[in-house]
Amino acid sequence: MSEIYDIGYRHYDGPRMGGAYATRALTVHSLRGVFGLGRPARSKIVPFALVVIMLLPMVVSIALMALAKQRGIPYSGFAVVMQPVVAIFLASQAPTVVAPDLRHRVLPLYLSRPLTVLQYVTAKVAAMTAALFLLVGAPLTLMWIGELVVDMPGPPATGEYLGALLMALLLALLLAAFGLALASFTPRRGLGVASVITVYLLASASVPLLYGTMINTGNESAAPWAWLMNPFWLVDSVQSWLFGTPSHADGPYPNGPASAAILVVLIGVGLAALALRYRKAASR
Repeated sequence: MSEIYDIGYRHYDGPRMGGAYATRALTVHSLRGVFGLGRPARSKIVPFALVVIMLLPMVVSIALMALAKQRGIPYSGFAVVMQPVVAIFLASQAPTVVAPDLRHRVLPLYLSRPLTVLQYVTAKVAAMTAALFLLVGAPLTLMWIGELVVDMPGPPATGEYLGALLMALLLALLLAAFGLALASFTPRRGLGVASVITVYLLASASVPLLYGTMINTGNESAAPWAWLMNPFWLVDSVQSWLFGTPSHADGPYPNGPASAAILVVLIGVGLAALALRYRKAASR
């Protein structure tokens, strides 16, 4: 004998917020996930430990300004100096943004409605960009505030600070686009971490070697282009062209706006690769 059970299902009659609201909600959710908020305590150890490591040099710089009236790490060179820490943060946290949805195959649920693939990718990139920007921008802001409090001789380096913030945003967008694209090709978090850190290590190790080889073989005019193969030196080259800051590599950068054009193209390529990857994943 069959029975009919009333499970209390009722249609939702409330307001429907639409795709824009869903995109914002997914961005906030993903950003919280980067820093382990709402997750077990062990998920917070790596991101917050790296944040503390990024803040320590600025604390030392503020102490140096207070005691010796000398500036420490320049605003314009902070991201280049701390690039290993930023790269580790990207490699460790980018897979947490993209891998779970791929591993559990819930992407079709996200895209059923009202999110589109473009909105989904936008949310993920925005979250990772915001996290990287906070990682680099917060120490810069701390040192700028410290400079104002210490009252260093002469005017504060507000222009250099604002320029460094702008470059931190561009660097964060570039790293987020490529880091998420690399991590999205595997649903396994460990493989995603390995892929991102391997690409960074190859770029950071090969560029100085290539530059030195070109100098030693008489290709001095072409050697500066080698620095643009590393994202940190690429953004530093754009900063040098825009604001006249010194090169923070072991050699000069190419003159002119070519580095800015390369930066724009690379950001576009990274975003396109990520969109194509998710369009393919959504069709499965």
